Amino acid sequence: MFSIKEQKKTKQSIQSLNDVEYPLMEDFYTIQGEGAHTGRAAYFIRFAGCDVQCWWCDVKDSWDESKHPKVKTGDIVQRAVESGTDLAVITGGEPLLHNLEPVTIRLREEGFQVHIETSGSSPLSGHLDWITLSPKRFKKPLDEVFPYVDELKVVVLKNKDLEWAEENAAKCPPNTTLLLQPEWETPSSIKLIVEYVKKNPKWGISLQTHKFINVP
Repeated sequence: MFSIKEQKKTKQSIQSLNDVEYPLMEDFYTIQGEGAHTGRAAYFIRFAGCDVQCWWCDVKDSWDESKHPKVKTGDIVQRAVESGTDLAVITGGEPLLHNLEPVTIRLREEGFQVHIETSGSSPLSGHLDWITLSPKRFKKPLDEVFPYVDELKVVVLKNKDLEWAEENAAKCPPNTTLLLQPEWETPSSIKLIVEYVKKNPKWGISLQTHKFINVP
């Protein structure tokens, strides 16, 4: 779990936390389709704004923060509560472009496990129970992020992505879950990953199962 222990305990009231606004592309209740928690019911909170901008990104509409409305933390958390799940996944875009302290405090107060999916290109913030790092070569993760990584998930298109995966794995804690994920529109990456995992069984495979079963 990552928590900002260096900061003084917040003295903000619940109301003031609820009033903090974030640029929200979308929030929705679905099934986690990727990674170590595949198959779990989860409330996704997708914040807008991205400084990484992968060409294969399937949510490019999230890149431009100015295109999306500012929504109060209280409204986001209330919708998450109404979903009935106890798992919230914060994603983007690149969610760490925003201070996640207010929204994660409120989610935790409501009994949620709080997960994040990030490129690690900005400093960690907030109170997080599970950190999935998906590093990109053209905007490398900050070194300060690696000690807190629970899951390393690397998108693979070519052999050089496997080298990149190993470079990042070497910086993660020993118990980090290591996963390789084929790029959806690059079928050749599947065989590449399968052969690599067979030779290097410390790695597992992450699939975008939500695309196979047609859920958001």
